[in-house]
Amino acid sequence: MSGDQGLPRARRFATWTTRRWLRVGVAAASVVLILLGSAGAWVLGRTTSLSEELVDTRSPALTLSFRLESALLNQETGVRGYGLTGTPGFLEPYRKGIAEEQEHSARLRELLHADRTGLKDLDAVESAVEKWQERIARPIVASPAGAPSPLSAERAAEGKTTFDAVRAAMVTQQEQLRAARAQARDHLMATMALRNWLFATIAGVITLLAILIFEALRRGITAPLGQLGADARAIAGGDFDHPITPTGPADLRRLSAEIDFMRRRLVRELAFTEEARQRLDAQAADLQRSNAELEQFAYVASHDLQEPLRKVSSFTQLLQRRYGGQLDAKADQYIEYAVDGANRMQTLINDLLDFSRVGRVHRDHQDVDLNKVLVRTLSSLEVSIEESGATITSDSLPTIAADPTQMGMLWQNLIGNAVKFHRPGQAPVIHVTAAVEDDLWRFTVTDNGIGIEPEYVEKVFVIFQRLHTKDVYSGSGIGLAMCKKIVEFQGGSIAIDPEHRDGTRVTFTLAPQPPQSPGPSRLPEATRAGTELQP
Repeated sequence: MSGDQGLPRARRFATWTTRRWLRVGVAAASVVLILLGSAGAWVLGRTTSLSEELVDTRSPALTLSFRLESALLNQETGVRGYGLTGTPGFLEPYRKGIAEEQEHSARLRELLHADRTGLKDLDAVESAVEKWQERIARPIVASPAGAPSPLSAERAAEGKTTFDAVRAAMVTQQEQLRAARAQARDHLMATMALRNWLFATIAGVITLLAILIFEALRRGITAPLGQLGADARAIAGGDFDHPITPTGPADLRRLSAEIDFMRRRLVRELAFTEEARQRLDAQAADLQRSNAELEQFAYVASHDLQEPLRKVSSFTQLLQRRYGGQLDAKADQYIEYAVDGANRMQTLINDLLDFSRVGRVHRDHQDVDLNKVLVRTLSSLEVSIEESGATITSDSLPTIAADPTQMGMLWQNLIGNAVKFHRPGQAPVIHVTAAVEDDLWRFTVTDNGIGIEPEYVEKVFVIFQRLHTKDVYSGSGIGLAMCKKIVEFQGGSIAIDPEHRDGTRVTFTLAPQPPQSPGPSRLPEATRAGTELQP
């Protein structure tokens, strides 16, 4: 004993899957329909056979028997008239009756070839007819015409007796044919009644099968799937603690159990996610508060440091003008260091103040024509451009929704760096491009300057990071960091193209509309592999 044969019947049926139920149901319905179809085919064949027998054999045979009797009567009438009068005209019905007798007898024998009783009756009729013709008809017909035949009077009694035998044989035959036709008709009617009953039974069985199949599908598939769908909708509506009740065949119960297992796992994951979200919200609130405090600190510190720095710068400059040349060389050098340090500190504080304002103060978004912004930038950098002999060209730039002050700071830092970091003895050549990429605008600022080594392409965007001393190139090291912050605030990203060797190429993206939550975005996949800055 193996499989589910050793289980009780109820438990054995409980292990059946939907496919197995369908196979068993289809097999049982097929067997029933085949049996009913075979019975229907048999009764139809039987009805056709009986109908053909009645129409093609029994009724025509009885009709031919009557015609045969009529032909024999014509013969008897013709023979009797010829015998009594000797008139040749009476022989015409006789001869016609002979031809019809032969035709009807042959046709009747053909119809009754499978009916032994019918053939026996036909033989009796033909035998009686032959005896009558031999003793009466032929001798009288052979008598000379013109006068009554003597044999007609001599054999009158014998003629009556022999023809009465013919009539008796015909009556027997006709009664037998009537009985056979009635029996065939009764069989046909009984078979037709059976056919009607069988077809009504087939229709009832088919209707019952349809009802059973519909009910089985409803209970075995539709109702369990409906229950599963209702449970799923309850869970989708937010009732994650709603259990899924397994119903139906074994495979649907397994599916319900697996979905319930998934529900329980999702509940655990949601609980964990909710806990993580709450922690993240708390951290985000702490970070937001910390950022606000840091921005406020930077802003306040920048303002508070301005006054002492102005005093230090003013008095050191006053000291330099009043006592310059009156002290020794060391004192003049120290005073120069103090003046330079105070000026640099004031520049750093101003740059730091501008950096802290990006995204906090400059939030006036409007349609900004970047072509006009670039023209204003070149105008503000006119002195350094003329001194360096720089050539600056650009493609047609788009109009985007942004803060005009931020866009001006962005272009001023990028163009200013391209002009400042040029090769000694070589005039700067700078080109600006713009192209649509996915849902963003991609810009490039390409120059033929001193370039940036690949190992520094990320460091240059860190605030206060410098690759050169202030003696070689002036600046505070905050320009590219500010550009990065502006670009990210506009929903884009910025990087140095490490593949460009002849100078520096800065590539960045800007969104046509500023995002709801500005922050760092990602470069497209093809560019990110070589240019995206790591967080």
